[in-house]
Order: sequence, then C-alpha cells, then structure tokens
Amino acid sequence: MTLFPVVRLGGRMMEIHTVTIDCARPYELAEWWSTAIGWPIVDSAPEDDEILLESPQGPPHVLFIKVPEGKTVKNRTHLDVANNDGRTRDEEVERLLKLGATIHEDHRRPDGTGWVTLLDPEGNEFCVCRSEAERSGSFI
Repeated sequence: MTLFPVVRLGGRMMEIHTVTIDCARPYELAEWWSTAIGWPIVDSAPEDDEILLESPQGPPHVLFIKVPEGKTVKNRTHLDVANNDGRTRDEEVERLLKLGATIHEDHRRPDGTGWVTLLDPEGNEFCVCRSEAERSGSFI
C-alpha cells in the first residue's frame, strides 16, 4: 500500500515519488531511519551526500541530502508514522525513544486518541500516530 495516494491532476497521473530530508549527516540519519521504519538503504556509501531509503511497497521513498546549514526552526513538512506490525502507538513511541528519538510534544489524550511528536537524531520532527488497529477499535 502506498502511503500517499496517486491523484489525477489535469488528466495526468501524479504520485509523490520521494520525500527529501535535508540533514548534516545523511548516512547516519538514513541508518537511524532505516532501523526505525525497516526500509533498506539503497546503493549508498557513508561518504555519499545523498542517501536513499527505498520503500518495499514502491514510492514514496525517503532521500537524505547533505546541506551545509543546520536546522534552526520547526519543520514545515514532517512525516507521520504509524505501526502496522502489531505494536500500539505507545509501544512504538517507546521503541523509537530507545533508538535515540526524543519527545518534542505529547498530544496523547486520556481517551487514547492523539499522537506524539518526536525528534529524530538531527532534530527533525515526526509524529507517531495510532495504528490502524487502534483507530478502528480492533486492537486486542
């Protein structure tokens, strides 16, 4: 299943092929994300300035590009992730914290809804949402 739907614009098909993340250390950040989401690094070496994580389901992929400037403000675009491997949102948050993420904002509500905004090792925000099973009420 593709994370982003294919949409028809003016009679042409368009898809989001790659989400690009600017960073200081692309290989290290790609390794972290590869561990976090389970996508492999493709045809890259640690000294490369562009590192691609390829989604096993096809596009979109995630590309990490080395830039000279550091992150100084909130991301204008970020990833929302949800576990599809049997873990709850809260279990996924704990797993990612153990990998080196940090909590930025916690938007979990007493009724179980909400999300958690984490920071990856370079400070890029991403949100951990409830799994499909949790959202549909079929989580056991």
